[in-house]
Amino acid sequence: MAFDIEMIRGFYERFPGRVAAARNVVGHPLTLSEKILYAHLWQGDATEAYQRGASYVDFAPDRVAMQDATAQMALLQFMQAGRKKVAVPSTAHCDHLIQARVGASADLQDAVNKSNEVFNFLASVSNKYGIGFWKPGAGIIHQVVLENYAFPGGMMIGTDSHTVNAGGLGMVAIGVGGADAVDVMAGMAWELKFPKLIGVKLTGELNGWASAKDVILKVAGILTVKGGTGAIVEYFGEGATSLSCTGKGTICNMGAEIGATTSTFAYDASMERYLRATDRSDVADLANAVAGELTADADVYAHPEKYFDQVIEINLSELEPHVNGPFTPDLATPISKLGEVAKANGWPLDVEVGLIGSCTNSSYEDLTRAASVAKQAAAKKLTVNAEYSVTPGSEQVRYTAERDGLLGEFEAIGGKVFANACGPCIGQWAREGADKGEKNTIVHSFNRNFAKRADGNPNTHAFVASPELVTALAIAGRLDFNPLTDTLVNQDGVAVKLDAPVGEELPTKGYAVEDAGYQAPAEDGSGVVVEVNPESQRLQLLDSFAAWDGQNITGAKLLIKAQGKCTTDHISMAGPWLRYRGHLDNIANNTLTGAVNAFNGETNSVLNQLTGEYGEVPAVQRAYKAAGVPTLVVGDQNYGEGSSREHAAMQPRHLGVRAVLVKSFARIHETNLKKQGMLALTFANEADYDKFQETDSVDFVDLTDFAPGKPLTLVLTHADGSQDSVVVNHTYNEQQIAWFKAGSALNLIKQEQGL
Repeated sequence: MAFDIEMIRGFYERFPGRVAAARNVVGHPLTLSEKILYAHLWQGDATEAYQRGASYVDFAPDRVAMQDATAQMALLQFMQAGRKKVAVPSTAHCDHLIQARVGASADLQDAVNKSNEVFNFLASVSNKYGIGFWKPGAGIIHQVVLENYAFPGGMMIGTDSHTVNAGGLGMVAIGVGGADAVDVMAGMAWELKFPKLIGVKLTGELNGWASAKDVILKVAGILTVKGGTGAIVEYFGEGATSLSCTGKGTICNMGAEIGATTSTFAYDASMERYLRATDRSDVADLANAVAGELTADADVYAHPEKYFDQVIEINLSELEPHVNGPFTPDLATPISKLGEVAKANGWPLDVEVGLIGSCTNSSYEDLTRAASVAKQAAAKKLTVNAEYSVTPGSEQVRYTAERDGLLGEFEAIGGKVFANACGPCIGQWAREGADKGEKNTIVHSFNRNFAKRADGNPNTHAFVASPELVTALAIAGRLDFNPLTDTLVNQDGVAVKLDAPVGEELPTKGYAVEDAGYQAPAEDGSGVVVEVNPESQRLQLLDSFAAWDGQNITGAKLLIKAQGKCTTDHISMAGPWLRYRGHLDNIANNTLTGAVNAFNGETNSVLNQLTGEYGEVPAVQRAYKAAGVPTLVVGDQNYGEGSSREHAAMQPRHLGVRAVLVKSFARIHETNLKKQGMLALTFANEADYDKFQETDSVDFVDLTDFAPGKPLTLVLTHADGSQDSVVVNHTYNEQQIAWFKAGSALNLIKQEQGL
């Protein structure tokens, strides 16, 4: 039986009535996304139609999910909220703090030894506040959620950008910062600007080497890393129903890489099959009873151009396998063109490592398709010419795959099986030799491939592909190998060709597991004590951020003008810094160290205007803070792209940065800045970015009149005494301005509860 079945039953009982009310006020047929959004209004039944991309709306999500790296800060904040128990079903998952080094067992034990303090903290906080706890080794949060908690038509938020994976089971699942999660767990409404809608019509059916991964790789190439910002992507058509549930999850998962709020699919037979296979027939029965409302109204899919803000059509029968990268997940290249493009760009052709797994591609179906290719390599006497590793998505998938011989197929070609965790996908990979900084190529089935993300080497060219294509490229050891057309010479000197992969949607013997890794919370957690050692280097209780003093910010110094791509990895690196995710002051020492300074082209080197010398970004900012000097950060397009980690907002806030002014924001990061009491601003004229000089002093002349829809004016005083006036925009509403005035959203919660 499913977790939280009574909550799910209650939702399905209300759902048809909520949809009918929404249809009545909107006055036209509804997309699936609109049905789910309107069914989760905080107020209950809809009484007005909301404007896409403009209306701020309060929602009531069904559940919250957190992974260990972000759960620490989220739960440290929740501990200040004055609640005895979470208001909605919530879970914490230990998947980020396990480094891939030797192999599953040794790596898991090493993680427990090194991070036991953090795991114990999360377990005790979960136990006290009624939160389900998934132990280290249980699996990656998004796969565990898909297997246990996701349900068609539901709404979930999670403290990880790939929460969107649950769209594969027909949810609206959205990545958020920890402060948003605190709101929901504390029983408050969750605010979101009503999304725009992008429809992707899938026709035909996948065949041969093409996979669900190639659908989203193709879409990423069309929309780019910011083309989905502020929108829900809804997939439909005969091609959509032909995909497996986990394949749908893969597509939704990488929707984070186009900036989409989330992605989703209508309920269909593949979802029913998956629910029943994962011991949730009760949910399938409930969904079947309202199946007519768990899809868009008929006219929507018949005439999508009338109901979506943008429509894309992809014929799966003609879809070619893609490889995206390097350094960005939207640089899409069909496999037939990859060799040519790689040579033209000087990308290293030798593939040194192939890695499969991650939250994007670690389902049973993924492993069977990749294993079918690995099996061929052994049968056809092919030598594997690259290192190769496998990261299962959950203990249930790992156990089942081992039972069915899939892991043995990988090991037979020299594959290494890592722990059920994020591992190399998030930089938790002790790759030998990475510190040498040599130019090289790796291929993986992960979702992101920003510079330095996997192994810390800025010269590693990382390419994203399906698990089966990664396996083929690892066997060949060449980026210019096309398994659809090319042959390989085996150990006998014979040219052989790899056959197209074959897979199983679900295990024919059913899923199996001995210990899934779940720990239920105490019925009454009032007696549970959560202790944090004040001398700890891993955990630190939070102090409230200072409220705004009601005055204009004057004499502010420019900390850094970031040039080009500045993701959350650049603002707050993962990898070895994950150990400090629960200690704000310690992790603040990596703040903006990856951002490129527009004035000297270097990273982690900015001018300290107090001394006239260059220094590391965190050290310079700490000097400004100690001297009581306000600062701001200036950035480029899509600033804060990538992970949902709110540390990228909390760290500058903690160090004393007052405002972030950019050409455009990634959605989650902009919200995170607002939640932490920062000013998140955009240029009214993007060319004004060029007006900022390294030695500027900046005055906010009308912050005292801060109001929704009203631009602000900054005056830049240059070193020669000349001045420039810059107009900046913002998207703050009254509630968000109240967060700024209080110092943070959490401060406002505490004020409202008299704490």
